[in-house]
Amino acid sequence: MQSDLKSDCLNCFGLCCVSLPYMKSNDFPYDKDSGEPCRHLCSDHRCSIHGSLREKGFHGCVSYECFGAGQKVSQLIYKKQDWRKDSRMAEEMFSVFPIVQQLHEMLFYLKQALALEEAKDLKLEIQTLYDLTYTLTIKVPEEILELDIEAHRNKINPVLVKVSDIYRSKYRKNSEGSHTKKKRPDYIGAHLANVDMKGQDLRGTFLIAANLTNSDLRRADFIGADLRDANLSGANLAEALFLTQAQIQSAKGDKATVLPDYVERPRHWGS
Repeated sequence: MQSDLKSDCLNCFGLCCVSLPYMKSNDFPYDKDSGEPCRHLCSDHRCSIHGSLREKGFHGCVSYECFGAGQKVSQLIYKKQDWRKDSRMAEEMFSVFPIVQQLHEMLFYLKQALALEEAKDLKLEIQTLYDLTYTLTIKVPEEILELDIEAHRNKINPVLVKVSDIYRSKYRKNSEGSHTKKKRPDYIGAHLANVDMKGQDLRGTFLIAANLTNSDLRRADFIGADLRDANLSGANLAEALFLTQAQIQSAKGDKATVLPDYVERPRHWGS
């Protein structure tokens, strides 16, 4: 993963542990409101159970990725001002953080698109959108809070769709073509072991608890795909497109799982 678009907890004020709400579920053991510090957040902004999050039921924390927004908000936008020292600033910071997180996720996809040789004819358009998005992340808090994130996402999505169609065309005979011409399949709990899914458009697809062992997922598009508890043991995700660390963290796998070089193998997968 690009280092500037990867969470750096040592340079963040624990923003995801405070600003984001969650409900008791398979991902969290209890309810927490937005702005309420997690009960395991220490005064130095570190997590007291970081090494045992999965065992204690915090699967949502294990799979979360802020794409570097935490340190951007903490160190740059708020110039290292700790939210604990100013309650009024804290409320604003907790509202700014999720907006910057969304922008950083867009930057992650755009940066990956820029690196693709197949998308070289779109490079100028992609770079322009990248530069515009980056500029939005360094505005003052008042301006960030006024941003129309959905409108900006709608500017970026069409070019990412173009990139995906071009990139997946190598395996087009196995794909279903354009993102706009098909309904998303529901693969929750599906048995897809040993299936050839090269070049598939899996954007927004539910793959929760799907069995994808030894499946071929090369050059599949994973934007928005839900991989929670999906079994990727032995699966080939080489050259997977728009796959995030968070998605892989939420899945299961083993040493035989082939991952793209920008994704790290989760520690809970074992060696």
